[in-house]
Amino acid sequence: MASVRLIALLKRKPGTTHEEFLEHWRAVHGPLIADSSLTQWVRRYEQHPAAWPPPGSRGPEPEYDGVTIQWFDSVSAFWEHVADPHQVLVNADIQTFLDPAGIQWVLTDDPTVVI
Repeated sequence: MASVRLIALLKRKPGTTHEEFLEHWRAVHGPLIADSSLTQWVRRYEQHPAAWPPPGSRGPEPEYDGVTIQWFDSVSAFWEHVADPHQVLVNADIQTFLDPAGIQWVLTDDPTVVI
């Protein structure tokens, strides 16, 4: 079965740390989605935190704090998910820990696997 993926690059809300972002994302936001009516549309929900440089490293902080990948059966299922009434709660939670203006996203079709 073909699937569509929402891939979103996430930035934390200004004034919060990366660790605060991760804690909220994992302990609050993920369960909010998993325990909602959105599961009728979202087939899989993945949280990929950015690989942060080790303490004391000169490496720059990543521009984004993480990536989320959500799987849907179709593009129309994605838009049904956006229109779901529970999305109001998810959007309110997004305001508490993310920089909404900094979110970048794309819907993708099944990948071509090269290796």
